[in-house]
Amino acid sequence: MQVFGNGVFISCDEEDNVYSYMVVDRGEIVFLGDRLPEKYKGVKDYVDLEGKAVIPLMADTHVHFGSFALFNFGLDVRYAQDFDEMRQIIEEYEKRQKGKSNFLMGFGVSAHTVKEKKLPCRDDLDKMTRLPLLIVKYDGHAAVANSALVKKFPEEVKKAEGFEEDTGWLYMDAFYKGVNFVSSFIKPFSLIGKMIQAADYMAKEGIGLIHAVEGNGFKNDADFDAVNFITRAFPQYFRLYLQTMDVNKARKRRLSRIGGCFATALDGCLGSEDAALLSPYSNNPANYGKLFYSQEEVNAFVQKAHRAHLQIALHAIGDAAIEQALNAFEAAIKDYPRFDHRHIIIHADLINKDQIVRAAELKIHLAVQPAFLHWREEPASYLEYILGDRAKKMLPFRDMFKAGLVLGGGSDAPCTLPHPLEGIGAACNHPDPEQRLNVREALKMYTSWAARLSFDEDITGTLKAGRRADFAVLDRNILGTAPEEIKDIKVWQTYFQGNHYKGLPFGPGKAVIRALLRRNDKCRSD
Repeated sequence: MQVFGNGVFISCDEEDNVYSYMVVDRGEIVFLGDRLPEKYKGVKDYVDLEGKAVIPLMADTHVHFGSFALFNFGLDVRYAQDFDEMRQIIEEYEKRQKGKSNFLMGFGVSAHTVKEKKLPCRDDLDKMTRLPLLIVKYDGHAAVANSALVKKFPEEVKKAEGFEEDTGWLYMDAFYKGVNFVSSFIKPFSLIGKMIQAADYMAKEGIGLIHAVEGNGFKNDADFDAVNFITRAFPQYFRLYLQTMDVNKARKRRLSRIGGCFATALDGCLGSEDAALLSPYSNNPANYGKLFYSQEEVNAFVQKAHRAHLQIALHAIGDAAIEQALNAFEAAIKDYPRFDHRHIIIHADLINKDQIVRAAELKIHLAVQPAFLHWREEPASYLEYILGDRAKKMLPFRDMFKAGLVLGGGSDAPCTLPHPLEGIGAACNHPDPEQRLNVREALKMYTSWAARLSFDEDITGTLKAGRRADFAVLDRNILGTAPEEIKDIKVWQTYFQGNHYKGLPFGPGKAVIRALLRRNDKCRSD
């Protein structure tokens, strides 16, 4: 038994309770209050928190976990100041590989962060390495290849919509097929090692619940099965969404969720100007973006998945794609009423007021990324250029909250990094003051509300007696911190089931053994 005292325990419950003491027994919270009962005063294991704040472990409601692991702990060029520095990063990474790989795959190019103010093309990459190289764009929806890789691409990639042989850029279907081709060369044990690093990184950021969207790039969705298996070795709760419109694949694996991005993305993204809009882009009156599926195709998938009692998550950024998602959800619910489905729209960046009301009526939840409001790789000046006044209406959190929508905060990693406290700060500092959340609301978006998105509110997301003792100690009291300073708050300590987390003390081999021993623990991963 442990007594945690001299702290500020922020429950994130419905009543916004704040306590002074917490008692943990065998990994479970047994008491919270302002006065310590007599029966606990003799407990020898007393932890003095020195006035620091304690919150439930936070969630990330939209992560490409395998991709985040691969890129963030591999070849990441997002911080290159120009093409020459990008070349140096690639050369140094290639040296560290010491011949372990005959191709390179990186992440993070953006025209907004380099001196050249343009995206690199195949000719630029040819000057950086002789090895086949693919670099995924910062938004995760396009990529560029050098000449060595273009020569290796099969006809399936070269003939796909969105392939530009002259520039080496791959958009739309060509992007997905190109990533599939390159991903097939990744060595499993190397990826497992990076996933251990990713889980450790997220634990130290105070993240205990991870909604991972997987299933892209490997034959027979082997990547999904690998992530589903190995994450059992990690301390967090993982909730996996299979990125497919083939409902039978989810049934075969006895999953309760389906969707995410890639195969279940209804449109593209703002960075590639292919997010589907009801009104044209301000910089190009002929461009409305692109819907990847017809309404009939989306309706058919959603209806089948809904009838199979799966929770469905659809990527929709533009208002035209959001409209398509709402149409499909409405038709499926009318066809087969279901209690508490908790279907999700991921992103919902340009959701309008009518759509907010409609989503609330349909009880649709939203997985949103507040970091997009202050995104270095996609600055406000660019959004205003392509969207005009609509840029100021992105992610209208206050309108969403007033309508009764359940919001879960996330990162879309590797696009933005999993820093929940920065996301909370972003939600409290919305560019439109009328759309800002207060600190308690923004904190719930990453704790109790986020837990609702995966039906986990009885397990995690709040500090309550009976909940598992999974919590983070912050280096200062978030409730007493100015909104503009929240992004600077750090996680001082992380606890899983009352145990102070100090890292993952194993490599890929032991991770596999640990996962095998925990293969029946459905609570930790599904």
